[in-house]
Amino acid sequence: MRQLIWLAFLLFVASSEAQDYPSKPIRILVPFAPGGAVDTSTRILTQKMNERLGWNFVVENRPGGNGFIATTAVQKSAPDGYTLLMAHTGEFAVNPALFDNVPYELERDFVPITMVSDAPMLYLANSAAPFNNFQELVAAAKANPGSISFSSAGNGSINHLAGEWLALAAGIKLLHVPYKGGAPAAAAVASGDVQFGVMAAPGAIPHIKSGRGKVIGITTAKKSPLDPSWATPRDAGIPDLDASIWVGVFAPKGTPQAIIDRINAEVRQTLNSPEVQKRFVESAGAEAVWMTPAEFLARIKADAERYKRVVQKAGVKPG
Repeated sequence: MRQLIWLAFLLFVASSEAQDYPSKPIRILVPFAPGGAVDTSTRILTQKMNERLGWNFVVENRPGGNGFIATTAVQKSAPDGYTLLMAHTGEFAVNPALFDNVPYELERDFVPITMVSDAPMLYLANSAAPFNNFQELVAAAKANPGSISFSSAGNGSINHLAGEWLALAAGIKLLHVPYKGGAPAAAAVASGDVQFGVMAAPGAIPHIKSGRGKVIGITTAKKSPLDPSWATPRDAGIPDLDASIWVGVFAPKGTPQAIIDRINAEVRQTLNSPEVQKRFVESAGAEAVWMTPAEFLARIKADAERYKRVVQKAGVKPG
């Protein structure tokens, strides 16, 4: 009988926590500077949740350190639902493959609440490059091994890995040219300093519109919501390539399950908004995606294994 009473009490406490949450502002840390795709997606989502629910999300940008600064700040915060992390593929799927001393572990230190968005990257070529699609790029690289150059935002960046993944999946050798950030990497494609680059859609669109860049294809098996005519690797017979930039919400380990469930449910409801879905596509070329915590965890672990193989086979070192 005492056990039943104790269980009933715990259920009552959990229910009360969810009903009373939130009773104060919720800090959500972003490991990137304002204006980028992750920051923009975070602000679109939290603005809509604030409007719909009367909550008070406060977005804090903590860029730098390969995402370590923001991620460890949330790792060390109280597990009460009032400090969350909006991270992307890099923090939990790429960093563990690149670094030996990552100061956090996904399952030990965090609870993945839900994915929020998922977007392909683009393989953008200079308009004068002698290839217009995956097949022609692969043929050119096989004819001239190591002479086709591609830019990225830096050694070990997710777009660098997507370039190496293409080379591994297609059986070709490419010349990687790292830059300090996505903007100079995209500019190098437009100027012809490199023949193509790998980048998120927002960095590519201005150069496509100016006529200085052309889309060879995208990095994912799923079509882009921004332009379904862009070729996927599978369209070109490269089925083993599927690299996306997802964004998701995380809480510190130990956060009450009732609060995790409440946030998950409210994010799901918010992502059903046509306005939010439209803004995700327009701002980041991203699809709104909701998952259960278990589904999100499984996706992260699968991606981490894929990037680990790419890093090892390509011999990638962090910048």
